[in-house]
Amino acid sequence: MRLIVSMAAIACLFHGSVSAQTSDLLRYVQPLSGTAASTTASSRKHGSGTESYANTIPAVGLPFGMTQWTPQTNTTENKCFPPYTYRDSLLTGFRGTHWLSGSCTQDYGSFTIMPITGHFTTNYATPFSHDKEISTPAYYKLTLPAVSTEITATLRCSMIQFTMEKTDSLYLLLTANSDRQEGIVKINAYRHEITGYNPVHRIYQGWGEPAGFCGFFVMQIETVTTIDKSGYAAYYLQKGEQVRVRIGTSFTSIDNARKNLEAEIPDWDFAALKAKNEAVWNKALSQIQVETTREKDKRIFYTALYHAMQHPRLFNDVDGKYPRFAGDYQNERVSKGNYYDDFSMWDIYRAQLPLFEILQPTLVNDFVNSLVLKGQQGGWLPIFPCWNSYTAAMIGDHATAFIASAFNKGIRDYDVNAAYELMRKNAFEMSKGDDYLNGKGRRALDSYIKYGYIPMEDSVPIAFHKKEQVSRTLEYAYDDYALSTVAIALGKTADYEILTKRAQNYNNVIDPKVGMARGKYADGSWYSPFNADKKEPYITEGTPRQYTFYVPQDVTGLAKIINLKASLDSLFGKNEYWHGNEPGHQIPFMYNFTTAPEKTSKTVHKILAEEYSDGPGGLSGNDDAGQMSAWYLFAAMGFYPVDPVSNNYELSVPIFDKVTILLPDNKKFQLKAVQRGGRKSMLYNGKELKGHAITYEQIMQGGELVFFF
Repeated sequence: MRLIVSMAAIACLFHGSVSAQTSDLLRYVQPLSGTAASTTASSRKHGSGTESYANTIPAVGLPFGMTQWTPQTNTTENKCFPPYTYRDSLLTGFRGTHWLSGSCTQDYGSFTIMPITGHFTTNYATPFSHDKEISTPAYYKLTLPAVSTEITATLRCSMIQFTMEKTDSLYLLLTANSDRQEGIVKINAYRHEITGYNPVHRIYQGWGEPAGFCGFFVMQIETVTTIDKSGYAAYYLQKGEQVRVRIGTSFTSIDNARKNLEAEIPDWDFAALKAKNEAVWNKALSQIQVETTREKDKRIFYTALYHAMQHPRLFNDVDGKYPRFAGDYQNERVSKGNYYDDFSMWDIYRAQLPLFEILQPTLVNDFVNSLVLKGQQGGWLPIFPCWNSYTAAMIGDHATAFIASAFNKGIRDYDVNAAYELMRKNAFEMSKGDDYLNGKGRRALDSYIKYGYIPMEDSVPIAFHKKEQVSRTLEYAYDDYALSTVAIALGKTADYEILTKRAQNYNNVIDPKVGMARGKYADGSWYSPFNADKKEPYITEGTPRQYTFYVPQDVTGLAKIINLKASLDSLFGKNEYWHGNEPGHQIPFMYNFTTAPEKTSKTVHKILAEEYSDGPGGLSGNDDAGQMSAWYLFAAMGFYPVDPVSNNYELSVPIFDKVTILLPDNKKFQLKAVQRGGRKSMLYNGKELKGHAITYEQIMQGGELVFFF
């Protein structure tokens, strides 16, 4: 539903300017990166369709915020249509969005404002030029011939400023973006306020069903002479005159959207708000400081850090209210910290979430507590919780892996016993009936437990990703290992013994004769014909060769089945490594487990140079809520969590001269790369570091790691 408002405005003055210090790191961030088709070689070879797009947007907002703000070129909320795509040439408004950054999913609870000048028309799509865009994490501006639009945003709210480029009429068209025509927009002329909501619907398991909450919004207008009950008022504005609106959002109610707005944007000073938001971003980006003469690498790095700070999404209001997980329009209140959702868990458990175990352990604690709350409210620990719902969107059970990772790093300010019982339920019990249909629990767990793998006969029919039996087996084995580490720490020895045995189930789907992962029948025979480099139905978004290396819990054990070095050489030599999809992100660092660890740095540096750039096509595939970007951050700094559940990080030479990570408790961890020739070595706090790994504890205590190469 739409509402049209046209209004006069008074000119406003910008008070002060953004300091040089505030803008130091913001100037490196390129929010348009990832909005165009990928230009990398591996994407062209291995990707297809939406896999060839990073699917990020030029989002304005604060880190991990509830609502982001973006120019809009696609009007739908439908799956795989990001609100903004670089190739498009027509603007259709400015959207308050809940798009899962870098994904191929859906937007939800969104709404759009479109400025229209001259005569009002419903055919309002307007040509625009990228040359007229200014895009930063805290500010976006687009200049059209008749009106310019500026946006700055907080965690839940925004202020938008329209400036007339010529004397003309101005209309604002407000749309609740419901593809089902269920959105509502209402006007309160007395309060100079427009309110509305857009009901949210599930996808994947439960596709199309109500998600049990809405996206609510309140738009307040700074200066209005009259607003007719019909929702239409006409004003004529002089060149240079400005219109400002404030918009609050919520997932619980219109009243709480208003309260959020009152708390976050209490006045109408656009310049001051912009400066404040820029300062927040600069502080966030300054948690990692890099030194190099290569400006392009800085742009890629800080753009990656910006992308890594989009999700999980803040879901509660300023008073702590949030919609009950998998609920029916009930609200809850978080008692401590914040409640988050939109966990693209198949992707982000690998590097994006581990990054913040280092940078912001308290934030990670809120993430874990949010998952526990979801499990308590819905009965099962969700595997891929988005849209505040169960989804069963991808494979594996990596909420377990993430919680285990946080637990092993001492992040435990939540109900640990409740967390364990929820993880255990996923690992030992298979949901039934409506629970299974609704995406609760592991898919095909009964087959996995019975055979020690998922045989080809089990087509896993009740799942968005059907079949993919080998990939599921490999990932369940990893998740079993993850849970085993918590079990032994809590004294659950019986569970530990079972889970430790199940963690070895990867052996059941790797054929030693071909040295690769391979489909297997219930009678133990192998699937034929075998094609190492073809996308097979038993593999998730990849090939048998690529998925063979998904044994992060036991790389040395894998090396006993296959010739690890030769297999790695073959993968990279044949250009079969696909960086644009997550299951292989640990592979380049696995050279550290061979007799040729020097190939780790060589391979990692090649990927950094070829798979990332600072242009609109600068990411090699879906950014997937920041995982693709987080890989770059770790790899560029010189370490990576091959097994994120453990406390170890495999090392490679940083691409920067110096990296400084600001840690909690005012500590610092620095990495330096010193080129001197001769024997390669590493010094940790002045002492030679043996091996090729560093631990979480060594990082968090602070100090210095110097690479001599």
